[in-house]
Amino acid sequence: MKHTLLVLVLLVATQAFSQADTTAIHKFVDDWHLAATKADGKAYFGMIADHGIFIGTDASERWNKQQFLAFAKPYFDRGKAWDFKAYDRSVHVSNDGRFAWFSELLTTWMGVCRGSGVLEKTSKGWQIQQYHLSVTVPNDLVRDFITLVDNFEKAKK
Repeated sequence: MKHTLLVLVLLVATQAFSQADTTAIHKFVDDWHLAATKADGKAYFGMIADHGIFIGTDASERWNKQQFLAFAKPYFDRGKAWDFKAYDRSVHVSNDGRFAWFSELLTTWMGVCRGSGVLEKTSKGWQIQQYHLSVTVPNDLVRDFITLVDNFEKAKK
């Protein structure tokens, strides 16, 4: 009986910890997107780990933090970066509570996009280790999309 009670207490404590972290993670990621909407570069880039990676929608867009900052700085400096609104997000936290990963659907100027990321809990709080943004393509349109990309690549040559 004592072991069952101990397991039950540990399960409840783990779920409570996980729920609190999940709520904090949703707020953290929402605040990150909001910082871009407000063109608050200090807040936005401050939430990315020093060795963090941003993977954008173009195949050439795999940037470390400094490269991403160099790309995005002109947008933030103009006071208009991007406005991504998450409307469906799934969050998972590692058993030790140090790492989290998520995927989200976003309303963007590109239509529906999917973002996914890996977070680490540090002495500064959560930090983005990697974020990957992709444009969604409905399955029924994939062949047309492939043709469009192939024609684009051929025209560049």
